[in-house]
Amino acid sequence: MTKGSAVAFAFAFKAPSFTQRRPALTDNPIANMANVALIGSTGMVGSHILSSLLSNPAVSRVDTISRRTPNVAAEAPQSKLTTFVSGDTATWAAQLQALTPTPGIFISSFATTRAAAGGFDNQYKIEHGLNVELARAAKEAGSKVYVLISSANANKTSNIAYSRMKGEIEEDVKALGFDRTVILRPGLITGTREESRPLEAGARFIAGWMGKVHSGLKDGWAQDADAIGKAAVVAGLKALEGDVPSGKEKVWNVDGAEIISLAKE
Repeated sequence: MTKGSAVAFAFAFKAPSFTQRRPALTDNPIANMANVALIGSTGMVGSHILSSLLSNPAVSRVDTISRRTPNVAAEAPQSKLTTFVSGDTATWAAQLQALTPTPGIFISSFATTRAAAGGFDNQYKIEHGLNVELARAAKEAGSKVYVLISSANANKTSNIAYSRMKGEIEEDVKALGFDRTVILRPGLITGTREESRPLEAGARFIAGWMGKVHSGLKDGWAQDADAIGKAAVVAGLKALEGDVPSGKEKVWNVDGAEIISLAKE
């Protein structure tokens, strides 16, 4: 081979590229040994998260902390699900920190409504206060991955109180410095909700109708609760294993279309 042809060959040849997986956040090589703690397990999305966790072979143990017993608790294997039920939320942080083994993943779908809380000020104290308190407790206990169900309109500088609260929750939990933080930002959540205003019910009806015509008409702005639940579990497990998108190693924001994509995995 002449010198010129060798140079030409060198430029023409491209070595195969490989996608490098980031380091996993667990020393346990067995894929089905993920331990997960969940708050908000009795809500619209949380109940689907719990069902997905229980059916996922990559999860060996689930601990829930809630005011009421999750609906699926009676049917779940006791070897996989442990429930802590208390109406005194002041005890939740201590319970979370006492879990053994320490959950590698902590998921929060905890939320309340202005009506249930008795006004926005109380809603903020409950939803923001408890989410941040429990995230801090999980971080101090040694959890590596934090998964939050937030909102598409979350913005800490918003003039809308609800959106501002959601944005402040996001910023405050990111500041805690988990190894990896996953924030799901669904749009309108479709499904059966215990408390629903007429306007929301109408929007969900429209979303459901559009989804039947073609999923692409709905997926960008409305997602089914079961899809969000599946996506939260898939994203959390991916984060624990280091399988996260490039540039999102610390904070992975998952919006509507990506929620649907993850739910299909």
